[in-house]
Amino acid sequence: MADLSVRVGDLRLRNPVMPASGCFAIEYAEALDLNRLGALVIKSVSPKSRAGNPTPRVAEAYAGMLNSIGIPSKGLDYYRREVLPAYTPFDTPVVVSISADTVDEFADAVAQMSLPEVAVIEANISCPNLEADGMAFAMTPETTYKVVSAIRRRTSHPFWAKLTPNASQIAAVARAAEEAGADALVMGNTVLGMSIDVRTRKPRLGNVMGGLSGPAIKPIAVRMVHQCYRSVRIPIIGCGGIQNADDAVEFMLAGASAVQVGTASFLDPGVMQKIIDGLQAYCDAMGVQSLRDLTGQVKIDRQLSDRWLRFAQQSG
Repeated sequence: MADLSVRVGDLRLRNPVMPASGCFAIEYAEALDLNRLGALVIKSVSPKSRAGNPTPRVAEAYAGMLNSIGIPSKGLDYYRREVLPAYTPFDTPVVVSISADTVDEFADAVAQMSLPEVAVIEANISCPNLEADGMAFAMTPETTYKVVSAIRRRTSHPFWAKLTPNASQIAAVARAAEEAGADALVMGNTVLGMSIDVRTRKPRLGNVMGGLSGPAIKPIAVRMVHQCYRSVRIPIIGCGGIQNADDAVEFMLAGASAVQVGTASFLDPGVMQKIIDGLQAYCDAMGVQSLRDLTGQVKIDRQLSDRWLRFAQQSG
């Protein structure tokens, strides 16, 4: 049988499949064996308690969904006491995702959550930065470098920087995160969208706009993973519209070392286990001995790839 294990920095995972933050809860243990996943990524926690965005928070979209949840949180103390302990008994690395409003809050929260039972910190820098009029930290290389370097100074834990696909200079943002000390990138998050009910003439989301996820954004996510892969040397975790093993392989060929599954788990809570089984079947059928050897192996003419990379940088 093929070796499905992968490496993300110094962390070895039994396979590349893990949930996307916000799309997973401990109740999923009723639908799949959590000891089979590559990692367990818990819903983002913020240092301040917050109720989240106004309802409705979710709306259907063609080939996906819109959401504007607002990352509700009861704070770090509650999280350490009531949330984290449920995930640590499994033989699977735990990834704590953190969201914060300012650079200092991010750095303080990461320092507090750098616990022995936590394998990795995921810094969700695709969330709004109140010091920049609500623009996400990862929208520019400058703000990305500022927050990532502040986090790096406060922790020796491995940490992944979660980027946003709404940034125009994604390659420059990725390089800034690498230079500031991120151990890996998560590329990415939802694409900003909006939906209107034509009968009531009101937005379908209480917050007007929200994040589009699901198969509709997969080509965008694959493209951005490839751009990041061409621009940095640290590992990339691909995310966006993955529904099956072929989707996961596509992200790996584009440059991902591992993948996160989000919206698909809402439709089928056992889908991640099916993806793992599908990856084994793919490797057996294609004669692949080690899954990690697929990373970045898309067959593109080098000059053509360079030209597209330059075009993307110039248009950004």
